Amino acid sequence: MTVHLDGARISNAAAALGVPFSAFTRDAGVDIVSFGGTKNGLMGAEAIVVLNPEAVQGLIYLRKMNMQLASKMRFVSAQLIALLEGDLWLRSASHANTMAARLRSALEGVSGVNFTQPTQANGVFATLPPGVADELRKEFRFYDWNPATGEVRWMCAWDTTEADVDNFAAAVRRLV
Repeated sequence: MTVHLDGARISNAAAALGVPFSAFTRDAGVDIVSFGGTKNGLMGAEAIVVLNPEAVQGLIYLRKMNMQLASKMRFVSAQLIALLEGDLWLRSASHANTMAARLRSALEGVSGVNFTQPTQANGVFATLPPGVADELRKEFRFYDWNPATGEVRWMCAWDTTEADVDNFAAAVRRLV
């Protein structure tokens, strides 16, 4: 069986775990990884990393047939080169993770905010009193993670600022 790892947030995982990619890809038996760039600051670049070429036959043809071969691929690739050189991927992911930790810290102990999962990377999961999420959405964008339980998902990104976090936390405190 071929093992594919969806790496949309692989940089955040590596930053949070403090281990190289190989620890949870090649060393864990993963054959192919989709390396996310857009969730780490790139305009439109993702990469497929084949760790086990024997498990993935014909990928070069699939890439073209599935419209994943841009005519000016060098411009897409330049984004990935910039992300990987000088560990920009790690600095950006670490920043996003730090902003999520800041958000959680700002809301810890706030009555009505109940965290449902540990904040391990760049996402914060919580439940709020009825109606609070709808009020927050008038000013901020975020998703319901589990509408049945009222659980929301707040994601921090490479470009989330301390002011963004502080303003959001202040709005939550004001509304609960």
